[in-house]
Amino acid sequence: MSNHDILRPVFTEQRQQWDTFIANASTGHLLQSWGWGELKALSGWAPLRLALWHDDAIIAAATVLRRTAPHFPLHAGHLAYIPKGPVLNWSDPSLCTLFFSQLTAYLRKQGAISLRIEPGEDILTAELILKRLQDMHMHSVTPVQPVRTIMLDLAPSEETLLAQMKEKWRYNVRLAARRGVTIRIAETPADVHSWYDLLATTGERDHFGIHSSNYYLDAWHIFAPRNEARLLLAEHDGQLLAGIFVSIFARQAIYLYGASGNAQRQLMPNYLLQWEAIRWAKQQGALTYDFWGIPATDDADEAMAGVYRFKSGWGGRIVQFPGCYEAIYRPLTMKIARATIMRDHDR
Repeated sequence: MSNHDILRPVFTEQRQQWDTFIANASTGHLLQSWGWGELKALSGWAPLRLALWHDDAIIAAATVLRRTAPHFPLHAGHLAYIPKGPVLNWSDPSLCTLFFSQLTAYLRKQGAISLRIEPGEDILTAELILKRLQDMHMHSVTPVQPVRTIMLDLAPSEETLLAQMKEKWRYNVRLAARRGVTIRIAETPADVHSWYDLLATTGERDHFGIHSSNYYLDAWHIFAPRNEARLLLAEHDGQLLAGIFVSIFARQAIYLYGASGNAQRQLMPNYLLQWEAIRWAKQQGALTYDFWGIPATDDADEAMAGVYRFKSGWGGRIVQFPGCYEAIYRPLTMKIARATIMRDHDR
């Protein structure tokens, strides 16, 4: 590190350099990609991409999502949030000190009321991360992203991956194929809208909230052309039964969104969908497949216990994340902001 390492914004013409750094970093994540910032910009957030530069090379970076009250300019006061970041070497204390000192000064100058950070690293490194965050006077708050997930290692062969599944899961994958369920890739906006109808049904059935249809269409338009995501659809005799939106970035696949109708569930389309998504991710060079979120505990009474059972049958391991941390820069303004700004979830 040197006094010449400067934190400054990254602009559109540097997009490729940004994504290359994020994708190749050991702590890189889709939610720190350029495309994710584009997606959130269409739903009320103002992305700010900040990089610590050593000469012409990026050595640390963070996509900061900013939000303010309606009709208020950002400099008048905004909330700042770094999802699954920042992307840097947490084990380098001088780098962390330099990055965070400049980050704090920059955000405060731009009008930030507070900063929330939600690191994407496994809790195995949490002690180190917590020390860095405590040095910044950050405290734990309610997480935005899931604190636990199931991560599947894609290094083994397809045969081994099948063998690692629970027997019933393997049986259901083959059952769906035998009974004529087919999987195809969404190719048109109409495909996305049809899938969204299933998502609305799923949200009602399983009691969870969803974004507008335009949100998912925007995500598809941003990521699919770059081969950074696919919407996989399961059909039977021309009827759409289920579909899943799977991303791939930084050699990690993520099962972001899933939807299934109430018809023909005995054909087990969700099992074949996941298997084909896993196969695609492996073929694209992904090292892991993130099932994205399970309940905070193993309690059978958890609201999403059924989802947990489905995700746990594929042979992956449980990963826990450090959680979400906040530094408040302007306490009085923050009391007002909590009521007027903090009404969105981010995924």
